[in-house]
Amino acid sequence: MTSPHQPSGPGARPPHRGPGLRGALAGHPLLADALLTVLLLLATTAPARWYFGHHPVLLAFQAAIMVPLAWRRKGPWVVFGVVAAVAFGQWLYGMIIPGDVALLVALYTVAAHCDRTRTWIAAGVLESGIVLASMRFTPPGHAGVKAFVALSGMAVAAGVIGMNLRTRRAYLAALEDRAARLERERDQRAQLAVAGERARIAREMHDIVTHSLSVMVALADGAKFAVPRSPDKAVTAMDQVSDTGRQALTDMRRFLGKLRPDEPDAVRHPQPGIAQLDALAAQVRAAGLPVRLTVEGGTRNASAAAQLTVYRLVQEALTNTLKHASPGARATVRVSCRDDRIGIEVRDDGRPVTVGGEGGHGIAGMRDRVAAYGAVVEAGPLPYGGWRVATCLSLGEPAGRSGEARAEERFDGEQRGTG
Repeated sequence: MTSPHQPSGPGARPPHRGPGLRGALAGHPLLADALLTVLLLLATTAPARWYFGHHPVLLAFQAAIMVPLAWRRKGPWVVFGVVAAVAFGQWLYGMIIPGDVALLVALYTVAAHCDRTRTWIAAGVLESGIVLASMRFTPPGHAGVKAFVALSGMAVAAGVIGMNLRTRRAYLAALEDRAARLERERDQRAQLAVAGERARIAREMHDIVTHSLSVMVALADGAKFAVPRSPDKAVTAMDQVSDTGRQALTDMRRFLGKLRPDEPDAVRHPQPGIAQLDALAAQVRAAGLPVRLTVEGGTRNASAAAQLTVYRLVQEALTNTLKHASPGARATVRVSCRDDRIGIEVRDDGRPVTVGGEGGHGIAGMRDRVAAYGAVVEAGPLPYGGWRVATCLSLGEPAGRSGEARAEERFDGEQRGTG
C-alpha cells in the first residue's frame, strides 16, 4: 500500500534512497576498518570477560593484537608485522587469547592488497606461528596434528580469499581502463569522421560552385560583348547562364539531400556519373571552350562512387582550363573504361594566362578523390604548350604506394601507345 503523497504507476519514479551505511563506509575505508576492529574486539572479548578479568595481561595482549587492524588497509604489511610480533609475545607468555583471529584478518589483508612475494612471506610467518602454537599449546599425538591441520586450513583459506579478491580487483581495473580507452578511441574516430566529412563536403561544394560560376562568368562575358552586335546570341547566352545556375542549385540540393535523408530530392536526383559527361561537355562548350569527349568501354563494373569521382575530376579539369587557359584554347577529354580500371585524361592546348592548379584546392581535391582508388593525379604543363591532367582508378582492392605507381604506369603506357 502506497502513501497518498507517493506517486505510483508504471511511469512513477522510485523513491530516492541515500547511499546508506555501506556506501558511506565504502568512501571511508579507515572508518570501516575501525568499525570492524571494534566489532571483532567486542565479539572476542565479551564471551571471555571472566577469563580476562582474572588475567589482565591477556586483556592487554587482546587489545594490542586487535587495535592495529583499524589501519589494515592503510598499511597492510606493517599491520601484519605488528600483529605477528604481538602474537609472538603472547606465545612467549604462554597463553592463548581469542584475539589471535587477527592474524587471519591481517594475512587476508596482505593477500588482498600486497604483491605475491609479501603474501608468501606473510603466509610463511603465520604458518611458522601455527607450528609453534601446535607444539606448545596442544598435547602430543593426534590432537596436535588435528590442531595444526585446522589452523593451517584457516590460514590457507584467508590467503586464497585475499588473493582472489586482489585478482578480481585487478581484472575490474583492467576492464575499466579498457572501457575508458575504447571510449577515447571512439571519440577520436568520431572526430576523424567529422573532419573527413567536412573535407568531403568542402570538396563537393568546391566542385559544384567553382565549375558553375566559371561557366556563368564566361557566358555573361560573352553576352556582354554580343549585346551591341547580336542581341539574339546575348539572349541565348543569358538563357544558358540561367540554366547553369539552376543546374548548380539542383546539384547543391542533391548533395545536401544526401546529408539529410528526409530530403526528397536526394531520391529524385542521383549523383552524376560517366553518362552525364556529355551534358558537362556541352555546358563547357556553351561557355566558349570547345571540348572533344571520348568515352571508351562500358561502365558496368564502375560503381556509382567511382563514376562520381570520374565526373568530378573531368569537371574540375575543364573548370581549370576555362579559368586559366588563353582564349581560343581547345580541350580533349578521354575516359577509358576497362574491367579493373578507369583511365582519365584531360588535355588542352591553350597557353596558361594565370597560375592555377597547385595554387588552389582543385588539384588537392583531385588527389584526395583518387587516393581511395589507389591512384595518383598527374597534372602539369605539356612540352608543346597546354596542360594535362591524367590518372587511372583501380576498381579492385585498394593498393598501396606500389599499386598507385603501377596504375599510373599502365595509363601512361596506354597514352604512349595511342599517342
